[in-house]
Amino acid sequence: MSLSSPPPSHSAVVTVLRAAGCVFAEDEADLLVSTARTPADLAAMVERRVAGLPLEHVLGWADFCGLRITVDPGVFVPRRRTEFLVRQAAALARRACGRTTSEGPENRGDPGGPSGPGAVVVDLCCGSGAVGAALAAALGRVELHAVDIDPAAVACARRNLAASGGRVYEGDLYRPLPAALRGRVDVLVACAPYVPTEAIGLLPAEARVHEPRVALDGGADGLDVVRRVAAEAPRWLSPDGFLLVETGEHQAVRAAEAVARAGLAPRVTGSDELNATVVVGSGTVLP
Repeated sequence: MSLSSPPPSHSAVVTVLRAAGCVFAEDEADLLVSTARTPADLAAMVERRVAGLPLEHVLGWADFCGLRITVDPGVFVPRRRTEFLVRQAAALARRACGRTTSEGPENRGDPGGPSGPGAVVVDLCCGSGAVGAALAAALGRVELHAVDIDPAAVACARRNLAASGGRVYEGDLYRPLPAALRGRVDVLVACAPYVPTEAIGLLPAEARVHEPRVALDGGADGLDVVRRVAAEAPRWLSPDGFLLVETGEHQAVRAAEAVARAGLAPRVTGSDELNATVVVGSGTVLP
């Protein structure tokens, strides 16, 4: 679709996207039309999408846990399956802070009650900061720290976490975190890369070409970074704290073994609906 063409109609956008192989062409057209500021902007966005850029990079944002998360070009796009990790982490953050009441509308957003302290949350391999932003929105009062090794992701996360007061650090896993956090973290979440190196070439082009390899490549079996996260987690967790790592279903047993080797009690949980698997580690056995 050329920028010199007449302003594209919604139906024309659907036709172009469908011809390019977009499975959800109508939904994508709705988003592109509603986001574009001008006809020329819409035409340019459609061209970028047809060229293979992820929809979220074209729009400049992703819908994640009901939030609009800024996603810059070249930054890992938050996946819907990771919303399961957020739900698990939010529930455990409330538990770590001693909250046992049900999450009705009057309670939602405050893990420690009206005057209680907020959870201390660390988000490793934070990417755009989507997980941290969603946890801050769910928990309300929270001390949030996020880390990524990719400078582009760090810049993006700082914008997404500004409203929550979250602090974002650039560096390798725990290395840039303040030493004062050791032994204080209630919930430590990690969306570490877990695609085996040999499987990178099998990923859709949207991920393989347009997302950073450092956010995808987990080494020979996909668990190199997960093992490093688990090994150091006990030094940072509070006595009642929890580690949560997202992984593939077929990797869950080995990921749980890594968590156990670190001295934490592992539990594997998942969502068939979201095709999500999370390994949870704690100082005590979880029911």
